[in-house]
Amino acid sequence: MSEITEIVAIDGPAGAGKSSVARAVAEALGFAYLDTGAMYRAATWWALRQQVDLDDPDAVAAATRALRLDIGEEDGQQVVIVNGEDVTEAIRLPEVTREIWRIDGNPAVRERLVAFQRAFGAKRSTVAEGRDIGTVVFPKAKCKVFLDASLDERTRRRAAQMKARGLAADFEALRGEIAERDRKNRERDLSPLRRAEDAVLVDSTSLTQERIVRHIVGLARERFGE
Repeated sequence: MSEITEIVAIDGPAGAGKSSVARAVAEALGFAYLDTGAMYRAATWWALRQQVDLDDPDAVAAATRALRLDIGEEDGQQVVIVNGEDVTEAIRLPEVTREIWRIDGNPAVRERLVAFQRAFGAKRSTVAEGRDIGTVVFPKAKCKVFLDASLDERTRRRAAQMKARGLAADFEALRGEIAERDRKNRERDLSPLRRAEDAVLVDSTSLTQERIVRHIVGLARERFGE
């Protein structure tokens, strides 16, 4: 198989279950797993650490160019290293999540991170998940999925994740934040969140993760001719 046919592209909004599903699909197929959202979180975390003015696109671009980003795996989990520091947990903090939208619409930031994502996928068969995998990063991927869920269900899942990390989660406030993030992701000029024309829509609201994973694995094997 050519390298592009070995990409499973999974897109969707926050809280749809992309990370856990993509990780399980990668394990089932024997592929690498790439959480592209973690890269934007890492760039946001680094800019905040450097006290960069997030409203200054040139300053943000410069900070991102100085970013040494390594994505690895340890005990089956993705590990994110920024300039030698393990930030896997730090990039998930609410203060980072709230500011991502200031970063991911910056053309220079996206150019650098998309190049990294494509280089990653060129080296190994990969299940990549994010917002623009099937539309921008790997538009020729033969297996594309748009994973969605209701806003309430996505909020419930994100709240459970926060509580599991010992963080307070106000459901209504969190619901509002996710809805606003959805709006910004869908309405931004650069690489907006949208379903690729050839992506299979999977609504995960009332489905178990096991069932979703089986469906996507079967779809991938069918598309790759296995």
